[in-house]
Amino acid sequence: MTYDVAIIGAGIVGAACADRLSAEGLSVCILDSRAEHAPATAAGMGHIVVMDDSEAQFALTSYSQQLWNELAVELPPEAEFENCGTLWIASDEEEMEEVDRKFWKYAEIGLASEILDERSLRSAEPNLKKGLSGALRVPGDSVVYQPVATNFLVNRAEAYGASVQRNASVSMVIDGLVETWTGERIEAEHIVVAAGCGSTLLPELARAVRPRKGHLVITERTSTAVNHQLVELGYLKSAHGTDEDSVAFNIQPRKTGQLLIGSSRQYGSNDPSVDFEIVGKMMKRALEYFPSAAGVNATRIWTGFRPATPDGLPYIGKVREYDHVFAATGHEGLGITTSLGTAALIADEILGRVSAIPREPYSPKRIDV
Repeated sequence: MTYDVAIIGAGIVGAACADRLSAEGLSVCILDSRAEHAPATAAGMGHIVVMDDSEAQFALTSYSQQLWNELAVELPPEAEFENCGTLWIASDEEEMEEVDRKFWKYAEIGLASEILDERSLRSAEPNLKKGLSGALRVPGDSVVYQPVATNFLVNRAEAYGASVQRNASVSMVIDGLVETWTGERIEAEHIVVAAGCGSTLLPELARAVRPRKGHLVITERTSTAVNHQLVELGYLKSAHGTDEDSVAFNIQPRKTGQLLIGSSRQYGSNDPSVDFEIVGKMMKRALEYFPSAAGVNATRIWTGFRPATPDGLPYIGKVREYDHVFAATGHEGLGITTSLGTAALIADEILGRVSAIPREPYSPKRIDV
């Protein structure tokens, strides 16, 4: 068959693109190399968060969060969407200066936040260690169980008429045509490459998208309360830092009563097995901030690979050297958050519309030739 759009990748970004484009009345085919969830989506934390490492990141994450809030009323209960808010925790006065900067940055665009001093932080999260300087509370942030949200988007795209092909590994992409390793050819006027680290099947993206390994730990059910997504401000350095391995304190509450604990980042490893040295450092960091978790057992540890770019921004839009091939990749640890915004930008570009935020900062044309 011939489609208006072929989307490579059925993770959260590809699913969001399929949902958006099929809702616009375009005929859509989704191809994914796996029978189940894309690895980066399945391995992620599901934190829907506004980030301000750059103006462009701030614009995309805040826009995407608005879209998630609109979608939330339609998600099934199993998606566990919860508006728990984020606490960006400051361990000392230097980090409290960063809390102050973020507060005023958010205030400029009307994004609600609140500065907590040491006493207010203890009241908000009694199980954190004593002596922390304070935090920035961002009440608009949320969490979601992303595999269910991804299924919802794919299923809704199918209800709009989209076709889904699983176990379809793509071997070649050119304008107007996708070919799988089994020799099947799918013709499409537009092609969207949303395959995460697998997006490197395009040589243009292979030069710029690098896998970044991460670990997560899920605990048994516990009565140890966590009321917000808890993140140390040092996370910002580890998330956007150098090639060095790093860990940071990051705990997410789950409706199941479990704790989801992160996070780590490693370049240069293609090995999906658990690195227990890194996990040990990650858990040590977690217990420094949250000693109440010391008696809680882990039930599972896993890894995933995030598609990272040199400047920390995703590639969204038409790829150089092609007329109708678009990238939707390179989101690193923000793929869940920015999936809906990415889909909106892709749809706007394909349909020739002005977007709610400028598209230029995310253009793949910024990749060095």
